[in-house]
Amino acid sequence: MEKVVEISQYELERGKPMPSKLHSIAQANLIVEMAKYRNKYRFLSELSLSLDNWDAVPDLCIYDKSVLNTFEDEVELTIPPICAIEILSPSQSLNDLVAKAKKYFEKGVRSCWIVIPVFKNIYVYADAENYTIFKANETLYDSKLEISIPLNEVFV
Repeated sequence: MEKVVEISQYELERGKPMPSKLHSIAQANLIVEMAKYRNKYRFLSELSLSLDNWDAVPDLCIYDKSVLNTFEDEVELTIPPICAIEILSPSQSLNDLVAKAKKYFEKGVRSCWIVIPVFKNIYVYADAENYTIFKANETLYDSKLEISIPLNEVFV
């Protein structure tokens, strides 16, 4: 007999799994830790992307810093971020996020991170096949972006 999986209103409306407490903590702490790079990059959360007929809403995106025109807001961006960050939710499978990372690279993203809060690990993908695992007591380094983040500050 197949298990019936209920989909929440959140998931129906947004087309993505509902985040959890650990997910939210990791997302907020990543933004805080990346703030020291805000003169070089712009960090955007829950941004709708439409990349060459493929839609996605990464938990976090990193773009090069650009001039901000507050009179012209955008609901959906068509330019790929330089980095997409996905945080594993309890209702997601790791395979789903690995497939999503591959798709990001196909669409022009240069770096992709998969955050696994329950294990306090972040996988930093340099391309669809190659990644480095950073653990809770280590400092994440993304060589493509030249970003360093102490993970002991992310998973607290």
